[in-house]
Amino acid sequence: MAAPEKRKRLGDQLSNSQTQTSRPNTSSNTQCDTQADGDGSGERVVEGSIVRIVMQNFLSYNHSEVVPGPNLNMIVGPNGTGKSSIVCAICLGLAGKMSVLGRGDKVGLYVKRGCQKGTVEIELYRAAGNLVIQREIHVGNNQSVWTLNGRHSSQKAVEEEVKALRIQVGNLCQFLPQEKVGEFAKMSKVELLEATEKSVGPPEMYAFHCELKSFRTKEKELETLCKEKATFLEKATQRNERNKQDVERYYEKKRHLDMIKMLEIKRPWVMYETARQELEAVKCEREEAKKNLKTLKEAQAPVLRKIQAIDNQLRPLENQMKDKAAAIREASQKCKQKQDQLDRKNKEMEDIQQALSLKQTEEVDRQKRISNTRRLIEGLQEELRSVGAQEDVTPQINGINAELRAAQEERAQTDGELSDLRREKDSQKGELNILKEKMRSLENMMKRKEDTLRGRFRDTYNALVWLRQNRQRFKGNVCEPMMLVINVKDPRHAKYMESHIPQNDLKAFVFQKQEDMEVFMTEVRDQQRLRVNAVIAPPESCADKPPSQPIQALQRFGFFSYLRELFDAPEEVMSYLCHQHRVNDIPVGTAKTKSMIETVIRESQLRILFTADEKYTVKKSSYSNKTISSNSALRPSQFLSMTIDADEKQQLEEKLRSVEQRLQAIDAQMKALQQRQGQLDHRDNELRAQKKQLLEQKGKKRQLEQKISTKQDRIPGIKDNLRQMEEGGIDLQRAEQETKAKLKAVNSQKVAIMADFTHQMKLRARLHMDKVYFALESVQLTAEKTTLEAESREGGAQLRELERVGVDLSQRKAKLQETCKGLLKKAKDVCNLDQGESSVPHHLHTALSQLPDTLDEIDSRLNEERSIADCYTGISAAVVEEYTKRTQEIEHMTQELEEKKNALDNYRQNISQAKENWLNPLKQLVEKINMKFSDFFRSMQCAGEVDLHSENEEEYDKYGIRIRVKFRSSMQLHELTPHHQSGGERSVSTMLYLMALQELNRCPFRVVDEINQGMDPVNERRVFDIVVRTACKGTTSQYFFITPKVLQNLTYANEMTVHCVHNGLDMLPSNKWNLQGFIRRAQRKPKQPADR
Repeated sequence: MAAPEKRKRLGDQLSNSQTQTSRPNTSSNTQCDTQADGDGSGERVVEGSIVRIVMQNFLSYNHSEVVPGPNLNMIVGPNGTGKSSIVCAICLGLAGKMSVLGRGDKVGLYVKRGCQKGTVEIELYRAAGNLVIQREIHVGNNQSVWTLNGRHSSQKAVEEEVKALRIQVGNLCQFLPQEKVGEFAKMSKVELLEATEKSVGPPEMYAFHCELKSFRTKEKELETLCKEKATFLEKATQRNERNKQDVERYYEKKRHLDMIKMLEIKRPWVMYETARQELEAVKCEREEAKKNLKTLKEAQAPVLRKIQAIDNQLRPLENQMKDKAAAIREASQKCKQKQDQLDRKNKEMEDIQQALSLKQTEEVDRQKRISNTRRLIEGLQEELRSVGAQEDVTPQINGINAELRAAQEERAQTDGELSDLRREKDSQKGELNILKEKMRSLENMMKRKEDTLRGRFRDTYNALVWLRQNRQRFKGNVCEPMMLVINVKDPRHAKYMESHIPQNDLKAFVFQKQEDMEVFMTEVRDQQRLRVNAVIAPPESCADKPPSQPIQALQRFGFFSYLRELFDAPEEVMSYLCHQHRVNDIPVGTAKTKSMIETVIRESQLRILFTADEKYTVKKSSYSNKTISSNSALRPSQFLSMTIDADEKQQLEEKLRSVEQRLQAIDAQMKALQQRQGQLDHRDNELRAQKKQLLEQKGKKRQLEQKISTKQDRIPGIKDNLRQMEEGGIDLQRAEQETKAKLKAVNSQKVAIMADFTHQMKLRARLHMDKVYFALESVQLTAEKTTLEAESREGGAQLRELERVGVDLSQRKAKLQETCKGLLKKAKDVCNLDQGESSVPHHLHTALSQLPDTLDEIDSRLNEERSIADCYTGISAAVVEEYTKRTQEIEHMTQELEEKKNALDNYRQNISQAKENWLNPLKQLVEKINMKFSDFFRSMQCAGEVDLHSENEEEYDKYGIRIRVKFRSSMQLHELTPHHQSGGERSVSTMLYLMALQELNRCPFRVVDEINQGMDPVNERRVFDIVVRTACKGTTSQYFFITPKVLQNLTYANEMTVHCVHNGLDMLPSNKWNLQGFIRRAQRKPKQPADR
């Protein structure tokens, strides 16, 4: 330590009065003693350094004043004495955010318990006059009152003054409180770069970086806009090129439509001229027809007189022909009568002959029946003789019936057993479905847990998927993330678990073996770049480790269970939680516990405990044995509220196995019974076949006996019939003689009828001859008349035709006259002429003269033009309008695109200039940091590097500082992450990086709180030497190093100041503190042996 005359006194004013009557033991008396090494004169003080810190009713202090030195300030004291309270005072007094401290979210929580307000006053060095900032914190409204140099001010004004002095309390590279030490290693490369720029870079460096990111964002926006406009311009141009043909087709169609209009104008004139010419032709034809009609009437009169004379000769001849025709009909009628008589006689002769044939056939049949009857009698007699005695099968049938009844009874019994088994199987299947549904419900609960994991921690979920696919690569047990395997028995208790177990542990994988964790982390973190957590279970299981005191001893305080009893987990997870988080020794209480919390804290000797809605952490001072407690409200559960009853799941699994085994046994029994049914069915079929055969034999015998009996009865009747048939014969000779006599009489009658028939036929022939003569004469006259009538008809037809033609021509003339008038009016209307005008205008006549002159040609041309116009489908004036509009848009868009490209070029020039102003100094700065950082690690026989990292040189928001370290020669350099290095290694790396910034630091002071926790003694000693050597240089800024412990025989420097923080009830008041007397008494003490 330095000489006594160089020491500085910080001073500590204490109040020994109690702060609250209800909690007399919560007030603390704190003494802060400072020893400063240095001559106190000629020291370099950085603008913005802290000259003085005054705390009143702040956290554990009643009143305290701290006067730090200009270089390294080491604040030493046991845990709970108030070291971190000084850090909190610096942060809050300089308008820092409470989130930086990581303690409470309300500023009123930093006021000493029992007080209504607290004050923090900080004096900062400034060449133009020191700046004194005072913050008065009120608990009632949770507000602060600010003053600057004794004048009331606002928080914004304070922040501006602090910013002007380059103080950045929110920058972890400058201000690293105890609760944020772990977060430094969690900072991304980008965040570390920004913090480094703000901390040690020139003022314009971070501004250039932000400007570059802004320029790059705008450059991307302009690039995207240019691409979009170019794409739109290209598409619009292509669209116009496609529409260009449509526009040309539109104008082509318009030309055809104009031609159609002109043709439609000329067509009425051509139709009128054609109708007028036709009218003139009809007039001429009508006059010619009148002349021809008169001439034809004069030539037709002589022929009509000759036709009348022939008609007078034909009438008598027609009467005579009618008389002859009547006589002929009468003679023909008589001939028909005689013919009918002859037909009847022929029929009578056929009947006589038929009767004779029937008698002959009947006699032949009688002889055959007699012969057949005799043979039948002989056959029946032979059959009766051949029938012998038949065996009786009734006893055999009775025996088979008995066997059938026995088989049917056994079959009925088997069917009953099968029915019972089927009913039992259906019942078991129903129970199985219910159990499976319950099991699916439990599995769905696990699925929801996994969905929550995937939504909140995607990297952890991807690592979980990889683990499930590669479990064979691990030698020991590997537990999935704790939030999946921890099963809280009651969802209401999940909030206790999540409030006690850090989130990083909840999403961590638990390994039984170290080598398994290294394999896992190498794969998912180094190769897949996933941010995951992994922990090792203790070598010896702590899952069943007993608590420090049984829960029955705490029940009087309202405690009902330890945390361990509130959940189930695999043994490795439970062992880790008991070892790391002492869940076996943390009790959970009720509202009763809250109501008597002071008694619980005083008597239970518990360090951590839960009430119904709060978590309490209890610490005890090493000096005053005072108990200090803090509490925080429990947050609602986010992950562990979805619970699965492990006992219920196990019972369901056992029931499932039991039901499945029972179903298998039922299936085996049913199979055996079905086989027995098959055997019974086979035996039944055999017996029924035998019975059927015996019944057929018995029936056949019965039928044979009945048949024999029937035949014996028939034989006498058959013999009587035979006798009657032999006696009833026919005399064929006599029948033939009678038939011949009848035929002779009929022939005589036929001769008389034939003579009369011949006479009538001759009479009818003579009458026919007379009729023919009259007919020939009539034909001759008729032919002459026909010739004359033909001549007369020809002339009459011509006469009628001429009359008809005359009428038609008159009608046509009238119609054509009306048509001509209508066509002329229509033609004038088409040309918009007045009815008084008779000629076509000259300009229209010139245009119409170039068109066809005939109606057919006009119609043909009109059809052709219409067909061509109809081919131009899907074209409208809108296409032309759109084409014109788009052409204007293309011109406008081309101009805009050119302007945007020019703006983009300007931005790129600005980016290039800003990049040169930012990147080159940044690379030099990082190189300086790397040199310092590497030297520090090299002095510790380790290796470390700091470099500027960027995957894409143009992505300025992706630039970052990468820290890579290795602590063993056998390892490679690994990036500093929250997962790869141990806690001590991360602390060493963080500390050395901050020390590398120290000489480059442009900030007035730096605060590091308890960063040496977790370091091994060797590294802690090396780091301390580097801190002293670096922070005590005359070129560095003020440095605050807070630690609860100091190793022996450390190397100190004259420029450093050591602040020893003590507390306790028996501390001396500040006015009685005599540092010189303490030193003299220490010098008079005899030296202790070295080994002690």
